[in-house]
Amino acid sequence: MLSEPKTLYKLMNLYMLRQVNFPLTNAQLTDFFLENEYTTYFTLQEVLNELLEAGLIRTHANHNTTRYEITREGEETLEFFGKNISQAIVDDMDRYLKENRIRIRNEAGVLADYYKSTSQDFVVHMEIREGKSTLLELSLSVPEREQAEAMCAQWQEKSPEVYSYLVKTLISGE
Repeated sequence: MLSEPKTLYKLMNLYMLRQVNFPLTNAQLTDFFLENEYTTYFTLQEVLNELLEAGLIRTHANHNTTRYEITREGEETLEFFGKNISQAIVDDMDRYLKENRIRIRNEAGVLADYYKSTSQDFVVHMEIREGKSTLLELSLSVPEREQAEAMCAQWQEKSPEVYSYLVKTLISGE
């Protein structure tokens, strides 16, 4: 077993990120560590920053979400040191990922963000992903920031309807 808890937390994060084929959000990683009382929120954030600085993970950030994925260097590190994670902890991580797989995949596969364009309106960029493949990518221009924020907030819930409508409409030719 490892004598340095932060080293263990780093390996645990790498393990979880390797077990899924999509980035995990800061909230998803935090949920696991806090739910299982492994460490505090602040220690986890410190560990994630150290992993990032070391190049073992990379982030994708938008206005309200940071997503993490393991790098090749992170995979190599985990391959070399992963045996230092106890089987009980591996079981906890596997159980969490299995029990929350659908929720995690849905959260990770539906993305929305906005930015101010050169014409001073706001472009809302929305995506639906399956793993690393993009199923739908949609950008809409709106005049107000509040509209852009509302669209981003609704995208998680409404994206299945929008996707279904587009596919049905485009296939049927109506």
